[in-house]
Amino acid sequence: MKIKNFAMLAGAAALLAACGGSSKITEPADLNDQRVFFAFNSSEISDAARVNLLGQSLYMKNHDGVKIQIAGNCDERGSTEYNLALGARRANAAKSVLVKDGIDAKRISTISYGKERPLVQGTGENVWKWNRNATTTVK
Repeated sequence: MKIKNFAMLAGAAALLAACGGSSKITEPADLNDQRVFFAFNSSEISDAARVNLLGQSLYMKNHDGVKIQIAGNCDERGSTEYNLALGARRANAAKSVLVKDGIDAKRISTISYGKERPLVQGTGENVWKWNRNATTTVK
């Protein structure tokens, strides 16, 4: 009997955690300049980035003819070569979320600008955090 009660409590806790921790996915009005941000030296998709990308996916599902480009960007630290590779990983990680959600990969191209196109000029973490992104534009 105790095991059965424990299993029911565990199931209820899992259900509450799933419901309480989820963010609402909303379709953006426009895909141009939609950005997801990354931690330093990472191409891992955060929960906030996933919600943003799933909103972009919803937009693409509702607008069949739209094709996009995702550009991977980095902060100023690191070599040009390293940042071009990291930017490519970031763009491809964002693309992967869209493809896994049902968007045809042929509708999405990727490019890396590395550290060559900073969103915000300057130095320091308050600037760098904005430059570590993947930016979506409609093609």
